[in-house]
Amino acid sequence: MATWGGAGRRLKFFGQFTHYLIGYATWLPPLIWFNTSVAQITFISGPSMYPFLNAEYNESRRQDLCLVYKLYARKDLAHGMLVTFRNPDDPYKITVKRVVGLDGDVVRTRAPYPYEYVQVPEGHVWVEGDGDRSKDSNYYGPISARLITGKITHILSPWKRAGRVKWWEHPERPGVQKARA
Repeated sequence: MATWGGAGRRLKFFGQFTHYLIGYATWLPPLIWFNTSVAQITFISGPSMYPFLNAEYNESRRQDLCLVYKLYARKDLAHGMLVTFRNPDDPYKITVKRVVGLDGDVVRTRAPYPYEYVQVPEGHVWVEGDGDRSKDSNYYGPISARLITGKITHILSPWKRAGRVKWWEHPERPGVQKARA
């Protein structure tokens, strides 16, 4: 009497493999959509937001892990919020900065910006890094609000600083005259 032996096990393996492959593959498009349109978990690199983000920048190579909320990213922007946006110099690069001025605000600039004061045009924001080594609006001017891709809402790691980003508690930058209250 002939037995299936190895061929039967292979058929069973390929059947299970196909079942799991289809099961996982159907979840892939919703996960990609969620990551690009709703929220994303990302590491923050570089010193531009030091000491608020990457507080251990000078001590270790550890990076902060943050939650970026992307749904309606440009809606209800406020002074002090941390936003992610497409870098005006390199649109493939996403940058993190703090909103300092909204449209209509008059901002006292810093070097290397060529003028001492600037009024933020409609549909634009003035963004700056918290650290000294930051390439921000003082370098490339006000950015279009359309470049904003998300708002940083939570720090996930390191554990001792994990929690909601309380941007409203951050002291406002001196030299900004708000256009609206």
